[in-house]
Amino acid sequence: MKKNDILLIGGAGYIGTVITNYFLRKNFKITCLDNLIYNQSKSIKKFKNKRNYKFIFGDLRDKKLIKKVIKNHTNIIILAGLVGDPITKKYPKISESINYFGIKNLIIQCKKINSIEKLIFVSTCSNYGIGKGRRLLDENSPLKPLSLYSKHKVKIEKFILNLKSIHFSTTILRFATAFGISPRMRFDLTINHFTKSFADKEELKIFDPKTSRPYCHVLDFARSIERVLAANQKKINRQVFNIGSNQNNYTKEKIIKRISKYIPKTKIIFLKNDIDKRDYRVNFKKVKAVLNFQTKYNVDFGIKEIKKFLKTKRNRSNINNFGNYIIK
Repeated sequence: MKKNDILLIGGAGYIGTVITNYFLRKNFKITCLDNLIYNQSKSIKKFKNKRNYKFIFGDLRDKKLIKKVIKNHTNIIILAGLVGDPITKKYPKISESINYFGIKNLIIQCKKINSIEKLIFVSTCSNYGIGKGRRLLDENSPLKPLSLYSKHKVKIEKFILNLKSIHFSTTILRFATAFGISPRMRFDLTINHFTKSFADKEELKIFDPKTSRPYCHVLDFARSIERVLAANQKKINRQVFNIGSNQNNYTKEKIIKRISKYIPKTKIIFLKNDIDKRDYRVNFKKVKAVLNFQTKYNVDFGIKEIKKFLKTKRNRSNINNFGNYIIK
């Protein structure tokens, strides 16, 4: 099988479309499975005429489809699922059926496919929940998931790490909080949201401004996956890597200061006691030591990129034209 073959499960979303674009430019063959839960068919329109791109509309929970789709692939990347705290809280049973049972079944089916060499599960740094003081949390730090979303991520991580008798390598990537431009744009993410509010001169309400979180540009996520795919299997098998940068650990308050360097400050109201209690800083030294990977795009780059994006009338007209999710 070709080493440049990727089956991207959940590849039509915010991160998936960036990964798709990145690897198509590098002449990878991409097969994307997605159920377009947000009616975001426009986000993959430019890929459909590419010779190395194939789109399959389908649900992760469709066992017959999964068995058919995963055949004859070398690399499997699992991005799919209901993403984020609000939607998983609103639909807990459906979330469990997709984010836990659906993904678990997918991995079990992969055990039967001899062509698979590498399986990458995209997890989240939100699994750390709350860290003590200013200590940087590494891959061996206790996991304290606070939301249903991160709890399912942790359960899948444990399932993967306990797998026996498999012929392919398994790698878990805990992504930091994403920012940056994507064909399937999201403005509910902290840096994207704050920057847009500044640009639009909207009143910005910020809960618990001194809470911390690590951030990572979506292009760096694609670069990290590229590094894993190129690595010797012995280096990455049954390994967990935090993906992000120590320099991109920021409080909300500090993000506001970075944005105000490039865009005049809007009206900001600081509030306390948000229902989201996450507060953690993460250490990203392992991925550099093992895979010689480090991020390329910092928070300032993302702010300037989003500012430029928002100045384009065509982008402006399409910002809210992504459709609503359809839950079944």
